[in-house]
Amino acid sequence: MTKKMGYRWNLRKIMAERDMFATTDLVPLLAERGVHLSREQVFRLVTQPPQRLSMDTLAALCDILDVGVADLIEITVVSKQVRKAVGETGKAPAPTVRRSTIRRPEGL
Repeated sequence: MTKKMGYRWNLRKIMAERDMFATTDLVPLLAERGVHLSREQVFRLVTQPPQRLSMDTLAALCDILDVGVADLIEITVVSKQVRKAVGETGKAPAPTVRRSTIRRPEGL
């Protein structure tokens, strides 16, 4: 059985709920907590789910927004558990091969 996990990054939504719409508003608030990120880094942090995130940044965001980690990062199941039938190998079927014919336009 396989189960693939994912997550939903809720920073932008939580900021909007607190009437924080400019990503640059976070720059000085993070700096007050010892996290120094450029405007571009904060923009990416707000607009894209991060692949890596320091614990200092995560703790600072939780403090700034007065939320817990589970509010910022919502764990989801991307694909459900699938049981393989007896005899299944788990391999995808081979693609169908189609031959093509290249025809030149007349007069060339």
